[in-house]
Amino acid sequence: MPDKQHYALFNAIAPVYGLFYRRQVANFRRVLHRAAGRLDVARYASTLDVGCGTGALCAALHERGLAVTGVEPAVGMLRLAQKNLRGKGIALHEANALHGLPFADGQFDLVFVSYVAHGLQPQDRQRLYREMRRISRHAVIIHDFNLVRSPVITMLERMEGSDYFRFIHTAADELRDCRHEQAACFARVESFAVGKRANWYVGWADGG
Repeated sequence: MPDKQHYALFNAIAPVYGLFYRRQVANFRRVLHRAAGRLDVARYASTLDVGCGTGALCAALHERGLAVTGVEPAVGMLRLAQKNLRGKGIALHEANALHGLPFADGQFDLVFVSYVAHGLQPQDRQRLYREMRRISRHAVIIHDFNLVRSPVITMLERMEGSDYFRFIHTAADELRDCRHEQAACFARVESFAVGKRANWYVGWADGG
């Protein structure tokens, strides 16, 4: 489970992430456009972004007409998101999915998490998937790395000590293996590329 040192790191580097906010929003716009043939988010009314960081994905989802909520455990990141998203009507909360989120079962049509899962250990990923499924009415979307590696990402993830190297091989299977009280979390799981090095791993609560 991420510890206080982990969040202290993200609080410290939040200003650096903030420099790339506009570029991140533009990238997420492209991602949502590419994904629309498989999963058009504009068909849905509400969404939650788990680990929203600086708010870039929240902004892109808001542009698609959804009611957007974001949660972020690192206070430094959350403050940046609050600044970046001011006036957009996007609700932001300090919360950690591994400790349970303050939302009702099935409260959101879609629940996203972006570039968080690969940094967790398998047991914590399963906790994340179960909590996301609990509050999702239709689908859980894991936006994260795929098998197309780059030397820079390989070096950074090795330095960070993340579970990236296992995750990129097992992500879809982990969603299929997700269980809550012995029942499968998801009726159907699919994965597809949304960028050169990024996939959507989608767990459908209702079969899609």
